[in-house]
Amino acid sequence: MVLRESPFPNCFVEGLHAVGWGLILPCFWFLDRLIAVCMSTSLERTQRHEQECYLHPLKVFFGFILFLALFLVTAPLAFLGFLLWAPLQAARRPFSYHQEPPSRPAPADEGERNLGFEAGANKATFGFATANLCLLPDGIARFNNLGHTQRRATAIGRSIVQGVNRPHIRIFVDSPSSCGTLSPSSSLLPGPSTTSPVSYGATDPACQPPPQAPPAVKAHSDEDQADGAVPTTTTPPPKPIDTNCVVYVPCDDTEEPSPSPAPVINTNQNSNQQGRKGHRNPPRALRTQGVAQRGQAGPDDVPWEVSSLFPANVDILCLEEVFDKRAALKLTNTLKPLFNHILYDVGVYAWQPPGSCSSFKFFNSGLFLASRYPVLEAQYHCFPNGRGEDALAAKGLLSAKVLVGQNQKEKKLVGYFNCTHLHAPEGEGEIRCEQLNMITKWIQEFQATNSEPDEVVVFDVLSGDFNFDNCSPVDSLEQKHSLFEEYRDPCRVGPGQEKPWVIGTLLEQPTLYHEDVRTPENLQRTLEREEVRKQYISSPVALDSCPLVYPELGQPWVGRRIDYILYRESSISKHCRTEIEEFTFVTQLAGLTDHIPVGLRLNVILDSDNAQSEE
Repeated sequence: MVLRESPFPNCFVEGLHAVGWGLILPCFWFLDRLIAVCMSTSLERTQRHEQECYLHPLKVFFGFILFLALFLVTAPLAFLGFLLWAPLQAARRPFSYHQEPPSRPAPADEGERNLGFEAGANKATFGFATANLCLLPDGIARFNNLGHTQRRATAIGRSIVQGVNRPHIRIFVDSPSSCGTLSPSSSLLPGPSTTSPVSYGATDPACQPPPQAPPAVKAHSDEDQADGAVPTTTTPPPKPIDTNCVVYVPCDDTEEPSPSPAPVINTNQNSNQQGRKGHRNPPRALRTQGVAQRGQAGPDDVPWEVSSLFPANVDILCLEEVFDKRAALKLTNTLKPLFNHILYDVGVYAWQPPGSCSSFKFFNSGLFLASRYPVLEAQYHCFPNGRGEDALAAKGLLSAKVLVGQNQKEKKLVGYFNCTHLHAPEGEGEIRCEQLNMITKWIQEFQATNSEPDEVVVFDVLSGDFNFDNCSPVDSLEQKHSLFEEYRDPCRVGPGQEKPWVIGTLLEQPTLYHEDVRTPENLQRTLEREEVRKQYISSPVALDSCPLVYPELGQPWVGRRIDYILYRESSISKHCRTEIEEFTFVTQLAGLTDHIPVGLRLNVILDSDNAQSEE
């Protein structure tokens, strides 16, 4: 099945919807500016103080009067547009789909992107990443100390492209006495400058790797200038970098070092030819950049790093809180040269039939899914139990089935990817547990409905912002949920206990623009030092009237990790098994969001004894 791009069944309904939204948009935009002119981020207040600017109260006063007047003038038109727009939501599919034509035809001997199983090897590698971007309308985003939504959306898209569209370089040291695996993100690749003045943590274009060209960004003078952004010029889209390098470094201090073998160059985009004939299989090393390893390595230890760049060759990207439609379009335009299949504007609006979403939804779910693989099926469910301000958004679950490729026996290789955003208010764990129950049920139904007997399932991943952590006493109910018995969390030991290398992913909003966390490199150094990161990562939440003792004696300080990437082995093909290649905490979006993105790279191994029968 091929998904249609438009969420509407025909052009006539889509045109009526566009007319209705066009009548609503001016009033909505003036209301957004009315709120934004009265709200300042801590960065803007600091800049005004440093520049000794005393005209801001006048700007607020006259801006408030102007935007209030314009809001009232356009309100009647918005009401007429609403009468046309709201009923049409019943005919709208709950997501839009963008499919980018391939930039170049694949060579005859290459086939699909994933060449691991297709080439006769028994191993393939898949990369996943998730991030909460807080791309709300500008006026509302400022309550989270984040402004200039459209500018941030452009900068975030460029940052993701810069990180993903680079060689996947791994350095292994042959000596068993080596100190670990070196980080390509911090020592080999040029990164953003820490000295140049960069707005909102955006990376300096001059510091990007030379082979990478900035992505195509259309000039939106009416949107960007209104948002305070500098108009951008259209530039050619980046060409995907298919290079994957493995460098071997001898580490023997007693003998004269022999010449290192030349880097092995892999032209596959997601590095799935690593197991092919002629490639050396290096030993895996536990990645412990910046944070001291505590205790001895055990069988469940995970290679990990804190990186100032997004992981190279991410295959599927899940984003949360992309509520603003214009921001979603900017992200789509920026990411589409690398991710040819994008689901955006996910969720429902207005009133929905009973049993789906009973309250009025002003915002969509905020979910955004970008995939290098074709999307075969997609399904969205809205949580019906939202309360308070969370009920204004159509939070829910997006499930997708993607086509990875075909093996040598022409069986489909498919994967399941699910992304979600749970109920936010603290202390309401019962609601989140109900939503976790719904997620488990909806995923099982989706996979049962869309599975085919002649296909090979190679991964089943669940990611998103769960809005609870594994260290706060107030979240103890969610920590014990049965979902974690089905899906494996690479960062978790058990309920209420994290692995010692884990780092919290929720940043304190008042300190987002402090020098220690404002740039990717500074945030990376801060996260690597336990004593310093305590000041910037949200602390665990205690139960009411109960003092919090954290951390326990001898345990590391982790903080609130509410962004998850989980994977399941019981639902994949019986002869497949998974192995974590790397878990990454990403600091590249420093100053652009209040969350720390995370990445997971999975090796899927087909048992060699049963590979023939599986095919």
